Amino acid sequence: MNDPHLTDSIFDDGDPASASAGQGGDRASAPTEPGRSRRTPGRTRHEPITRRKAGCSCLAILVAFVLVLGAGGYALRDALPHFASSAPTDYVGNGTGSVDITVNRGDTGYVIGQTLQKAGVVMSATTFASTANSNTKFAQVQPGTYRLRKHMSASAAITLMLQPAALVSHGIVIREGLWDQEIFALLSKKTHVPLADYRKVDPRTLGLPAAARGKLEGFLFPSTYTFDKGATAQQQLKMMVALGNSNRASLGIPDGKLLHIMTVASLVQGESRLGSDGPKVARVVQNRLAIGMPLQMDSTVHFAERQRGTVTTTNGQRASNSPYNTYKVRGLPPGPINNPGLAAITAALHPASGSWLYFVTVNQATGKTLFATTYSQQQVNEGKFHAWCRAHPGKC
Repeated sequence: MNDPHLTDSIFDDGDPASASAGQGGDRASAPTEPGRSRRTPGRTRHEPITRRKAGCSCLAILVAFVLVLGAGGYALRDALPHFASSAPTDYVGNGTGSVDITVNRGDTGYVIGQTLQKAGVVMSATTFASTANSNTKFAQVQPGTYRLRKHMSASAAITLMLQPAALVSHGIVIREGLWDQEIFALLSKKTHVPLADYRKVDPRTLGLPAAARGKLEGFLFPSTYTFDKGATAQQQLKMMVALGNSNRASLGIPDGKLLHIMTVASLVQGESRLGSDGPKVARVVQNRLAIGMPLQMDSTVHFAERQRGTVTTTNGQRASNSPYNTYKVRGLPPGPINNPGLAAITAALHPASGSWLYFVTVNQATGKTLFATTYSQQQVNEGKFHAWCRAHPGKC
């Protein structure tokens, strides 16, 4: 994309007056005053011929100079692209020294190239991305920390990243929708930090926003993390909170609406299987809240019961007096019911347009979900769900 500011600074002085003067000025001679000759005062009719010859000679020299200067300009203009195109965009060889870089989940070849360029591993992120795109094995690069070298060619860097020995630390993937206690268990297993250490961390030391009200649920951001060796439970959780704060800041969520948005986002995360359904689920939540209709979402009951493994709930569970039981308690639960990802947060912030009040995932394998505006439509869709469950015992 052309930078308009760059174009303006080179090709336009920004002064409309000077521009019009150069293009639309009046070049006609001034009219001669009545009774006055156009002839220059004091000049005779017979000027010396030598003066005319001298003037012609000067003019010829000036024209020749301009032609030479113009030819030089054209030559320089033609040469500049050659000079620009010959500027190096890649290092040569396998590099020297040692530097560790981290590849996160979802990083593209260009993003990885930017990381390497900033670390001094490769010269150009663009060259690295181009080289990666032409290497069919590049897709095998996994999230984690790689030990590379300074000033490597793009191809040498990719070759080294594909070697198991270069991967010095696997990234820890924290997927969307986990409860904070599940995240504690996963981190403890991967880092060998005692589980009790995570439970003892004081949330007030983690940089949580005021809307969190001192609770971690909903504010441990899902991503791929690579922690320094020996990182404590407090340091790990603080990194996750900080990444969440940064991502939410990019969305511009008002402080007064943060708890509401994060709670709705957790419902979206818990209820939708496909990313495209998230904004619709968010709309169902908002539509029900608007008319005072109970949310009646199984994900809230699962959270209250701390139960995984089923997509439905029992009559006994739905009769629970937990404030998170949206079958009995109208309105939103007191706070987030899981730790939602960026897509779910965005969906909560920008719900789809629609009048839906119901939805049901009719295929647990594909995540296909049907939405309805009336209860009769919902009953038809629920029939499809029950039919799928009968055809796939143990899957519901």
